[in-house]
Amino acid sequence: MSRLALLTGASGFIAKHIAAQLLDAGWRVRASVRNPARADEVRAALAPRVAADRLQAHLEFVELDLTQDANWDSALSGADALVHTASPFPLSQPEDDDELIGPAVEGTLRALRAARSAGVLRVVLTSSIAAVMHCDLPPGREGYDASDWTDPAHPRATTYDRSKTMAERAAWDFVRDTAPDMALTTINPGLVLGPLLDDRFGSSLSLVERVLSGKDPLQPNFGLPLVDVRDVAQMHVQALEMPGTAGKRYIASAGTLRFGEMAAYLKRHFPDRRIGTRTAPNLLMRIAAIWDAEVRSIVPSLGFLPQISARPAERDMGIDFIPPTDALLASAQDLVRRNLA
Repeated sequence: MSRLALLTGASGFIAKHIAAQLLDAGWRVRASVRNPARADEVRAALAPRVAADRLQAHLEFVELDLTQDANWDSALSGADALVHTASPFPLSQPEDDDELIGPAVEGTLRALRAARSAGVLRVVLTSSIAAVMHCDLPPGREGYDASDWTDPAHPRATTYDRSKTMAERAAWDFVRDTAPDMALTTINPGLVLGPLLDDRFGSSLSLVERVLSGKDPLQPNFGLPLVDVRDVAQMHVQALEMPGTAGKRYIASAGTLRFGEMAAYLKRHFPDRRIGTRTAPNLLMRIAAIWDAEVRSIVPSLGFLPQISARPAERDMGIDFIPPTDALLASAQDLVRRNLA
């Protein structure tokens, strides 16, 4: 009998790719959706990617809400592993921190408590580089690695950064204090781009859509680590299948690109689009932030170009990261082809 993984948040951009790769690897997938109507959406997205007989026999759905206790026991019954995927990435930050932080922490702990109660001791959690890179490095260090943790009080840390940090901290604390027999691995991706499996996409690809739309004549002066969603999904599968990854955090990043570099690359491939490629002065961005909530959320990061080490994923999991420009172009081509940008 094939091994069974409960995959939470299965309608998400990353989760759909994880589902496809798990099915390809011979796993059975019990996919959780908050709204049962989304089950058909997920199945349709996977249909071109996964063999029909495998999709029919090895994919099932369960209704779960991370804010509610209902159905968790049945969802984890007979499962060999839990894959708990990322929470939403908002383009603008909520006024009340608890709108993101409370559900992120409590949802993670609810999933872990239910797993332990069901005897499911293998867990892979999708965290984020947001939980890594907002802290001051000691003298002599130029880049971040998995030993670093975001300081929630750091000026660059947004509500989203704090939510991801506190949720991941809560997971590791739970394992240490309550479930020492639980084998937890966290995957900490940068900005996740790459091909779409359907017309639904999260906030990460909304950044690409915004550049393609030409909404901004100038680009902000900062950069982000990028990673292809196919590599992120592969890391989740590898983590499940490699016991030696338990107890570790793995950063998923193919390299850092400035927004101006992303815009210039897309302009070369879409020359007919009015894509602004010049970098905005920081003062101008601070003025624009007065009325644009999305701009306001990035002001503390102006001038920040984080360097992130993903060498452990290459070494331990054999990941050969897709170049960041390839991931960026794959997103843009799919958005344009699907008339989404």
